[in-house]
Amino acid sequence: MDFPRRLLQQFLVLAEEKHFGRAAERLAMRQPPLSQAIQRLERGLGVTLLERGPRGVRLTPAGAAFAVEARRLLDAQSAAVERVRRVAKGLEGDLRVGYVSILSHRDLPRLLKAAAEELPGLRIHLHQDSTAGLAEMIRAGTLDLAFLRDPSAVSDDLVVHTFTVERIGAALPRGHRLAGAEAVDLADLREDDFVLPGAKALPGLAEQAQLACQAAGFAPRCRARADDLTGLLSYVAAGLCVSLLPEDLRAFPVPGIVFVPVRGASPYLETTVAAVHRPEADTAVLRLLDLCLRHTADA
Repeated sequence: MDFPRRLLQQFLVLAEEKHFGRAAERLAMRQPPLSQAIQRLERGLGVTLLERGPRGVRLTPAGAAFAVEARRLLDAQSAAVERVRRVAKGLEGDLRVGYVSILSHRDLPRLLKAAAEELPGLRIHLHQDSTAGLAEMIRAGTLDLAFLRDPSAVSDDLVVHTFTVERIGAALPRGHRLAGAEAVDLADLREDDFVLPGAKALPGLAEQAQLACQAAGFAPRCRARADDLTGLLSYVAAGLCVSLLPEDLRAFPVPGIVFVPVRGASPYLETTVAAVHRPEADTAVLRLLDLCLRHTADA
C-alpha cells in the first residue's frame, strides 16, 4: 500500500489530538473526509489503528506502532526532498576534480579547505594527470572540473577560465654558482645542463622552456626529461641539472634546491593555470569554480 504524505500527516495529527473534530480543524479540513481517509488507511493495512468512542479516539497497539513508522516515513521523505534540493542547488553531491601535479603543493590544499568551509556537502574526489589527459577526461565526462597548465591546446568544445598566472623562475642546485644571486639572466644558464618537462605530459612548460631559452639566444642543453614535478625537482636536487619552473614553488622549500627569479619581460616566462569544464556543467561545478576563483583573487 502506498502512503501519501498527506495521509500520514492526517493520521499523525489525529494520533496527537485523539479527536476527529480537533484534528480536522487543525488540518483545515472537514471531519467526514478525515474519517473516510483513516478508514481507507485501516482497510489498506488490514488492521484497526484506532478505538473510537463518544469522547474521541485512542490508538490501538497497532496504531501506536504505525504512528512511530509514519513519523519515520515523513522524516525520510523530508530528508530526501531536502537532499535533492541541495544537490540541485550545487550544495551537496560528488565532484570529480583533476589537477596537474605542480598545483598540489600550494593551490589545492587552500581550495580544499575553502570548499570544506563553504560547501561542506560536496565530496571532492581528486585525480592527478597531465594537461592533455585532464582535458580528455573532461571531454569524456570522467572528470567534472580540472585545473591544468597552459590551456592553449584545449579544444573549443570545453569552457576555459583563467585561474591564475604564474611567473617562471630558475630552479638551481643549492651548490650552483648562481644560487646566491637575487636574480639571473636566462642567458647566464646557457652552459648548464637542463632537466626539461616532457612534451606530452607537460606540453605548455616544455614549449615555454624552449622558447624562453631561444629568446635568450641559446638552446637549452637537455640532460634529462621528466613528466611531473617530482621528477624535475629530483634532478635539480641531485645537483645534476637546472630547470625552469613556476616561481611560486619557492614557498615550499625542497632540500638541495634554490629558486632564483629570472630577469626580463618575456611572455615565455609566464604560465597560465586554467580551470576547464564542459559547457553543460551542473550547478555544483559552477559553485566550486566560483569559490576557487574568489579565493584565488583574495590570495
